[in-house]
Formats: sequence, C-alpha cells, structure tokens
Amino acid sequence: MIELGLRDGFIKLGQALKAAHMVENGAEAKAVIQDGEVEVNGETDTRRGRKLVEGDTVTFRGQQVRIVKNG
Repeated sequence: MIELGLRDGFIKLGQALKAAHMVENGAEAKAVIQDGEVEVNGETDTRRGRKLVEGDTVTFRGQQVRIVKNG
C-alpha cells in the first residue's frame, strides 16, 4: 500500500491519483473516476473533486493508497 501525505487538510481524488502515479494526467484521472473504476473507502466514487482526508483509502486497478498526515 502506498501512503500519500497531505500538505493541506485534504486532497482531491483526481489529484491523489496523479500524485500516487496511478494515472498519467488529469484527463486520465477524470476518465477512470467517471467510469466507476475508483473506490474510496471500499465504495465506488465518481466525483473527481471528492475531498480525501487523513485515513481515507483509494483503490484503483488493484493498487491502494492511504491518505496520511505529513509531519
């Protein structure tokens, strides 16, 4: 599982996919999210702007990313 540290209080779902190198760009992030390929905390989420906070887990194509607090 990849851990992705927060700089602010949250990160948007599309940004998290890019930061974790699960997608190459924003257009790809938008497409896979809208196609229902991404789960947040075990449930499909189609909102690219979904705000992720510490403790959230994103799953995409068998990879998982956990959102953690920096520092």
